[in-house]
Amino acid sequence: MHDTIIGLKILEDIKKHGKVKSAILVVGELAGIEADHLLEHLAEVSKIKFSAEEQVSKVKCKCGYEGRAKIAERMHDFVLFECPKCGEVPTVIEGDKIILKSVSS
Repeated sequence: MHDTIIGLKILEDIKKHGKVKSAILVVGELAGIEADHLLEHLAEVSKIKFSAEEQVSKVKCKCGYEGRAKIAERMHDFVLFECPKCGEVPTVIEGDKIILKSVSS
């Protein structure tokens, strides 16, 4: 269900661009859905040709660490991550969103 909601939201955003033949998405590694899985769902509900670029995370921790998050566990619709230096939950700077990068008519 979560995957369907994400897919429908993406299609809703694409409709604002008129008739679209292809689109490129940027999928953050902390977004809660893997790029391959998202592309499969979009192919089931749309004839638009989608491709995706994966974006690594960037986090900042109160211990002073700034860099890529350590993924502790990835489940179907969420990602548990921590600071690789101290194990606390850091603040996400980037890599937790799905972004519509470009569309082609």
